[in-house]
Amino acid sequence: MDPHLVIPTLADHGVIAAEDSDALLQAAVESGRSAEDFLINDGHVEEHAFYEAVATAIGGSLVDLSNFELPASLRDRIPVGLARLHRALPVADHEGTLYVALTDPLDTEKLSELRFALNENIQVSVAPVARIEELIAQYYESVDYAAEGFASLTQNELRSKLSDVGSAVAAGNLSDEDRAQYVTQIIDNLIDIGINAKASDIHFEPFEEFMDVRMRVDGTLRSLLTESDRAAYQAVKSELISRIKIISNLNIAESRLPQDGKIQRSVMREGKPFPIDLRVSTLPTQFGESVVLRILDRSAVQLDLEKLGVPQKVQKTLRDMIKLPNGIIIVTGPTGSGKTTTLYACLKEINDPAAKLLTAEDPVEYDIDGIMQVPVNEGIGLDFARCLRAFLRQDPDRILVGETRDLETAQIAIQASLTGHLVFTSLHTNDSTGAITRLVDMGVEPFLISASLELVVAQRLVRRICPKCVETYEPTEDELLLLGLSAHEIGDKKFYRGRGHGCDECNGTGYKGRKGIYETLRLNDTLREMINQRAPGVVLRQKAVELGMRTLREEGLDAIFNGETSVEEILKYT
Repeated sequence: MDPHLVIPTLADHGVIAAEDSDALLQAAVESGRSAEDFLINDGHVEEHAFYEAVATAIGGSLVDLSNFELPASLRDRIPVGLARLHRALPVADHEGTLYVALTDPLDTEKLSELRFALNENIQVSVAPVARIEELIAQYYESVDYAAEGFASLTQNELRSKLSDVGSAVAAGNLSDEDRAQYVTQIIDNLIDIGINAKASDIHFEPFEEFMDVRMRVDGTLRSLLTESDRAAYQAVKSELISRIKIISNLNIAESRLPQDGKIQRSVMREGKPFPIDLRVSTLPTQFGESVVLRILDRSAVQLDLEKLGVPQKVQKTLRDMIKLPNGIIIVTGPTGSGKTTTLYACLKEINDPAAKLLTAEDPVEYDIDGIMQVPVNEGIGLDFARCLRAFLRQDPDRILVGETRDLETAQIAIQASLTGHLVFTSLHTNDSTGAITRLVDMGVEPFLISASLELVVAQRLVRRICPKCVETYEPTEDELLLLGLSAHEIGDKKFYRGRGHGCDECNGTGYKGRKGIYETLRLNDTLREMINQRAPGVVLRQKAVELGMRTLREEGLDAIFNGETSVEEILKYT
């Protein structure tokens, strides 16, 4: 519960002395803990008195949930998505009133949203927050969407609702309240499905005759809907988009211009709530607004080179280079290749209290304690170049520039590196030597590149073959030709793929999870001299390979022969 709401309430009811309330409020806010954790666990207030005062303040009742068991009929009164979103637990149903225990009973806005979504007469009950969270975890968090797979999810939880909505709308049988309730449940369920399926994005795509919803899992988009479901979405597509705009604080009246917003959710893992951000982007199209929700699950990301599965040789190179006092380290690759995660992992390795680290990001995706992170806002003129100029007056030791997009940013980054700072940044190029060519194309003088650049890492994320349905097979001549291999060269090496149509574990895809493949270009005197002479990118690449650089294709072949990924994936990404 919010200390700003709780502590004045307790003071009004005599549970804490009025003269102590300001000091307690300040201490609670500075601690960063919830009101109940700070006041009860630190001995400022007795637990029963705390919850009794809260119940009295809202006109509710204090309930004992110590031996509470939630019957299925009562559990189903609040859909999974709403229970998780609002941290709400139904505890009783009496004479048309649904009694609900909330983890934050003083939050009137949350209560209003719940009443609107359920279209029910709701009375709030008060109980210890820890117990409510335990029961929500037991009865709602135990639903494992990822294990059930996409097919059973959409069939059992979503398709019947959508079909009902489509039929009812077509027949004119739905009241405005019913439409709003259905739409709210659909959006909440879709977000929960995406989070639990470890999707990176959810796409709402309007067309002339239907509306599709797709999710990107392990880098691949998959539709969640049958043809009849798409028709159902078409019937309420404007309401669906409006609902997303409302919960992401966007202007629902503006449909002609792109908009960006944010939704904050939390999920329970191991009995603890973890925050999840959803970045919302709308785009006007011919048949309505397209919306993409990008899911940033901070608790699911391992910002550790070892846990990310970076090969030992690449780890050693990175660890050697990130200890340098100055220079530029570039991570390059297409969108969605894991560049930001690699950069974060490097920063975490050198996050030392004795050094000052500053980052400029668009947006800040993951919070790291001990690092000053600045969100870029080009709408007010706060771009990467302006951030960098300000950074140089902040006495930093290491700097991260989320992306080098233009000449000005590149020049300031080089200036920073030449004046004793280690600079990390990313570029969108196909390979490591392409980063050098891209900087020259921007207008950076070659002698500045050779003087400042220390390391370029090119990377891709390829899907792992599902371990439950992996099988060996004989590659075709065409596959070998595309890989640049002959039957003689592969000898007795084996090739692997997911069996047939996959299995339940991988949702019929044959793949589960992803792994990174890396190409590292460490500059030496030979390469620096070639850069100064404006050598073409292809010549730089040939020389780098002669000097021992392993290409993305070579790393990909190793992953194929180790049974980690397939020929299809390596041909797609290298």
